[in-house]
Amino acid sequence: MSRSAHPAGPRHADVLTEGHYSAPAADLNALDEKVWSRTVTRDADGALTVGGIAVARLAEEFGTPAYFLDESDFRARCRAWADAFGPDADVFYAGKAFLSRAVVRWLKEEGLNLDVCSGGELTTALDAGMPAERIAFHGNNKTVAEIERAVEAGVGRIVLDSFQEIVRVAHVARRHGVRQRVQIRVTVGVEAHTHEFIATAHEDQKFGIALADGQAAEAVRRALALDGLDLIGVHSHIGSQIFDMAGFEVSARRVVQLLAEIRDEHGVELPEIDLGGGLGIAYTSEDDPREPHEIAKALSDIVTRECEAAKLRTPRISVEPGRAIVGPTAFTLYEVGTIKPLEGLRTYVSVDGGMSDNIRTALYDAEYSVALVSRTSDAEPMLVRVVGKHCESGDIVVKDAFLPADLAPGDLIAVPATGAYCRSMASNYNHALRPPVVAVRDGEARVIVRRETEEDLLRLDVG
Repeated sequence: MSRSAHPAGPRHADVLTEGHYSAPAADLNALDEKVWSRTVTRDADGALTVGGIAVARLAEEFGTPAYFLDESDFRARCRAWADAFGPDADVFYAGKAFLSRAVVRWLKEEGLNLDVCSGGELTTALDAGMPAERIAFHGNNKTVAEIERAVEAGVGRIVLDSFQEIVRVAHVARRHGVRQRVQIRVTVGVEAHTHEFIATAHEDQKFGIALADGQAAEAVRRALALDGLDLIGVHSHIGSQIFDMAGFEVSARRVVQLLAEIRDEHGVELPEIDLGGGLGIAYTSEDDPREPHEIAKALSDIVTRECEAAKLRTPRISVEPGRAIVGPTAFTLYEVGTIKPLEGLRTYVSVDGGMSDNIRTALYDAEYSVALVSRTSDAEPMLVRVVGKHCESGDIVVKDAFLPADLAPGDLIAVPATGAYCRSMASNYNHALRPPVVAVRDGEARVIVRRETEEDLLRLDVG
């Protein structure tokens, strides 16, 4: 049987049965460039370096566990997406993947827009200086207070997710004397080949307004009729961590069909179409993600073809990469603690972090790579399961991987491709302290999100 193309777990494809795993790499010291950020290498002593700094120095200065983000790689990926889609399209970085004020400044400097989905993300974006007109506001249940803040700030678009929200946003906009630019999020009925918890365009889920039974068409009618709204387009997002473009083709076809219906019924050609994000990255050597220029050409060709068939002007395309930008740019550095060999099974390697800094393995059955990074080793490979220090048997960071058999307490190991969602979804389970995010560039490292302290925990506990 083949391994699933999706590291978040099985849904449609054939997958390996429980207890099966790939053979060890020929060289456990090798670093697959698909999985690691672009400035990661090993120095003359065999230690991993990022941005020209060895991990031992990083661990000494910033401690472990910690996320180390390759700023040069992040910026390069921003430019690659912007260049691939060009000036006639819009790239919105999906802030939910990872957001901080430093990241917002990088996005602004590299010419990307920003997609937020909560009041907290909006506050971070505005505080860091992102122009409001370059912000899109998502969310399936935006509060009135969040809508007020977005309208007052002048965000470039609010993505409407329900019939109730159409009225809420129109009411707030009228009260402020503005016409708020909006898109309608449409559920197109495409079931992406992904884990069910991150597939977002099939009908039985919480996001969007269904195309089925004319619901989306009715939402458009209502939005066009309200003075406080300026309907600029339709939004569709089919899921996350997707490698196959077939789902996007079906989604685009159905969205363009809706645009044609809107033209025929209302005499309006909406000028924009947002195809969302969800493009996959490499978590293991077996993943094969597409490059931004390939994605841009494929999506442009799909939309152009469908619009020509429907005799529509081709709308301006928007996309929302988040994981595809930040995911590969960071790794999590851990120190090895307890090592427990289980005869005939595997060796359990416990680290000083766990599900509090990476919940994705427990939540999505996600797969990750891992490497010994404080040194190289010629020892034989041993099958390991990297686990955390939390009081849960499901506290697994890497389910099955190979590390050198001479691994010892005190060694440093790193899990790559943890830039997306790991810090965003981090928790204080067992009163763990959330790790810092450290940006590394050109031989310099600086904290952009500091490590939590016990004082931080007690400050929230009012007794």
